[in-house]
Amino acid sequence: MTFLDKLKSQILIGDGAMGTLLYSFGKDSCLEELNLSHPEKIQEIHKAYIEAGADVIQTNTYAANYLKLQRYGLEDSVKAINSAAVQNAKLAAQHDAYVLGTIGGNRGIKPSTLSIEELKRSFREQLYCLLLEGVDGLLLETFYDFEELETVLTIARKETKLPIIAQVSLHEPGILQDQTPINEAFTRLENLGADVIGLNCRLGPHHMLKTLEQIELPKHAYLSAYPNASLPAYTDGKFHYEGDADYFKKSARSFRQEGVHLLGGCCGTTPSHIQAFAAELKNSVPVTEKVVKFETKKIIIEHGAAAKREFQPLEEIVKERPSVIVELDTPRKLDTTKFMEGAKALKEAGIDAITMADNSLAQVRISNESLGYLVKQELGMRPLIHIACRDRNIIGLQSHLMGLHTLGMHDVLAITGDPARVGDFPGASSVYDVSSFELIQMIKQLNEGLSFSGKDLGQKTAFSIAGAFNPNVRSVEKAVKRLEKKIEYGADYFISQPVFSEEKLIEVYEHTKHLNAPIYIGLMPLTGSRNAEFLHNEVPGIKIAQSIRDRMAALSDQPLQAAREGIEITKSLIDTALDLFNGIYLITPFLRYELTTELAIYARQRASQVRGNSYVENSI
Repeated sequence: MTFLDKLKSQILIGDGAMGTLLYSFGKDSCLEELNLSHPEKIQEIHKAYIEAGADVIQTNTYAANYLKLQRYGLEDSVKAINSAAVQNAKLAAQHDAYVLGTIGGNRGIKPSTLSIEELKRSFREQLYCLLLEGVDGLLLETFYDFEELETVLTIARKETKLPIIAQVSLHEPGILQDQTPINEAFTRLENLGADVIGLNCRLGPHHMLKTLEQIELPKHAYLSAYPNASLPAYTDGKFHYEGDADYFKKSARSFRQEGVHLLGGCCGTTPSHIQAFAAELKNSVPVTEKVVKFETKKIIIEHGAAAKREFQPLEEIVKERPSVIVELDTPRKLDTTKFMEGAKALKEAGIDAITMADNSLAQVRISNESLGYLVKQELGMRPLIHIACRDRNIIGLQSHLMGLHTLGMHDVLAITGDPARVGDFPGASSVYDVSSFELIQMIKQLNEGLSFSGKDLGQKTAFSIAGAFNPNVRSVEKAVKRLEKKIEYGADYFISQPVFSEEKLIEVYEHTKHLNAPIYIGLMPLTGSRNAEFLHNEVPGIKIAQSIRDRMAALSDQPLQAAREGIEITKSLIDTALDLFNGIYLITPFLRYELTTELAIYARQRASQVRGNSYVENSI
């Protein structure tokens, strides 16, 4: 009897997790490669599920595609791994179970840079490998991105008449990641030719059943469900699941009542969970009618208005007139006296914003969020908060941004951040859940009133987003391509690394004058020869011309004169910069705010002369 004929007349039991068991056996590298190196272990797990009562098993090929295998240097082993996986499953099944070729989603729950064309190429290669080995059907599982699943399903349906199971992973009960209601999603999958449509991963039985209560029985397809054992726990550096088999046994009848024809398990499930399902439902007759408790309707979110900004966005200011912002590092110790003195002096110099790095060079400092709030509350200054991807996962990043919004700090600079190993805790981990490109995109999403995962925030944030720009590279043209990409992701304006030559300023202008997003050109006064050599040789993204370093070296035994020379060099650069750009970004070395205060005053005065307008003292 064919898989679909049998599925029509009785409930079939699927298998459970493969990865969970492989992790428990100590296998924590590329799990799909084990099809080749440890085929006996893979076959053993397949057999354990069949003995537990599984009528259907899936190949160990969830991530066996080019895009995911290349993480392990195995991108040339797609055919070998998929072929071996099917052979292992067939050897274990021995005609006692149907074998489904599993294909997993590539796009995750965060914004993806993978194009549809990349996904198509990777998917087709894996699909052909599975079909050539003679699977009984295809299982498309754990798709967070609905566009990706629709694309994959469309291709698969054209290539084969074999049964196709298409399963989505929900963002929350009843709703997909892109806010598509589940009934609508299932209708679209059925219309694209899926024989079985269902849910898997992320949710346990409770929330999966809550979703199934909202789902009408499909017209032609059948329903499937592969719940997780539970939500994962994290202990001693490892993830584990605590859902027990008795709980699965109690939920089995409810899955039948909701119209499920194919019932298996996902993350955290073991043969004992599948045995629990089989004990209750094996050979049971599916229901043909059900009562839908309520219909999920398309959620149209009329997001709240954006919060009122206390300060005009910097990208608007710098388009209208010359603007000066100054970076002042937060202290590495707990005394904030000098920092606050510096901030006050810079306010009196008339700057438009005080910017604070996010533990630059991976060196621990007082959080810029806390001191940003203090300068805003106590001095009435605009804080511009740098946000590095290094130290926070996407949960922490969103929480941090929501906190900034709540405190009324809406000016941010999104950066990837220096790796932890360069700082004063070289054993610390670098997170990097996202890059600066994705962070910019996600902040823009907050401005639309949606969280990183797509949930309604009830209010729009009002962030003005700066992107970082490093002009100190061999090819400024390539660096500008990155700026163009950041603009596509949502950057409003840019702040550059410090520039130390007039030639570089002119080169940057020529390569960026076509951009609509304004640029604040970074300038930093040198304090001495050692400072210049350190910046040039050891700090990423900074290069200083030999002529400048020679001038500083000539004063290496005269620290006061060297600092004065650094000021004069920077004033000369300000003169050139203001002929080309409206934005000046001064970087304060070693909390020596008297240097950037003098330069800020000079820049404001010089701007008034250059522009020939009434560029005078403005309130911050």
